[in-house]
Amino acid sequence: MISLVKRNVKLYFKDKGMFLTSLITPIILLVLYGTFLSSTYRSIFEDSLSIFNVSSSLIDGCVAAQLVSSLLAVSCITVSFCSNLLMVQDKANGIRMDLDITPIKKSTIALSYSIATFISSVLINIVATFICLGYMKYMGWYLSIIDIISLFVDVILLVLFGTLLSSCITFPLSTQGQASAVGTIISAGYGFICGAYMPISQFSTAVQKVILCLPGTYGTSLLRNHCFNGIFKEMKSLNIPFELIQSLKESMDCDLTVFNHLIEVNTMYIIVIGTLMCLTVIYILLNRKGKK
Repeated sequence: MISLVKRNVKLYFKDKGMFLTSLITPIILLVLYGTFLSSTYRSIFEDSLSIFNVSSSLIDGCVAAQLVSSLLAVSCITVSFCSNLLMVQDKANGIRMDLDITPIKKSTIALSYSIATFISSVLINIVATFICLGYMKYMGWYLSIIDIISLFVDVILLVLFGTLLSSCITFPLSTQGQASAVGTIISAGYGFICGAYMPISQFSTAVQKVILCLPGTYGTSLLRNHCFNGIFKEMKSLNIPFELIQSLKESMDCDLTVFNHLIEVNTMYIIVIGTLMCLTVIYILLNRKGKK
């Protein structure tokens, strides 16, 4: 197991194409926010708080929190998918056939891919989180120690979610073309369906109901809550009306409502962890029922 995990991690970081592909989506998101969305969100926050005496640091902090939470929400999943494509490459190149004729258990091989994907993805996303914290420090720092710890916990949970989801989706794939197609679809579409590219409140009511049924939405909301938590506390200390703060929470997807019930942060954790358990069972069943 240890040898296979080491082999998979080394191959991922040595394969420049696979490694750079996994970074494409975060880079696109950075460019997107830097050139278009940052000014839009800045205008939204400035218009909402224009009648109050707030510092430019608070506005910059809001923009940074929006960018960081969106970037990490997408990066945790897309990097995991790209890293897990090694499993498909081994099938396409015939390496998996060589492994299957060895005395190594099939479950050990399958588990080694998932563990290696998690290790590779969590390393990249932990580094990305530190960089994002540095960016938030530069723009406007309102995070507490609890918020920082919670942010890292969210990243680890989302990487684990991305690892298990990618393991289940890429399991039946066997060609490079299929792997490229799935990677492209996930990279292009996941940011929209998890509320990272655009707040859920901006979608139509029907689309909102669909998005609220997806577990990735609650992972994004967890990141939003922990990035904005200190900012909302600062707004309260400035005597900004409670109604306005609640309106901002809803517009930034910090507060999610399902069937007229507010989803608490603890409930979001339960939803994400429950999804992880379901995906684990599905991946086990896939490997047991797979072709020998």
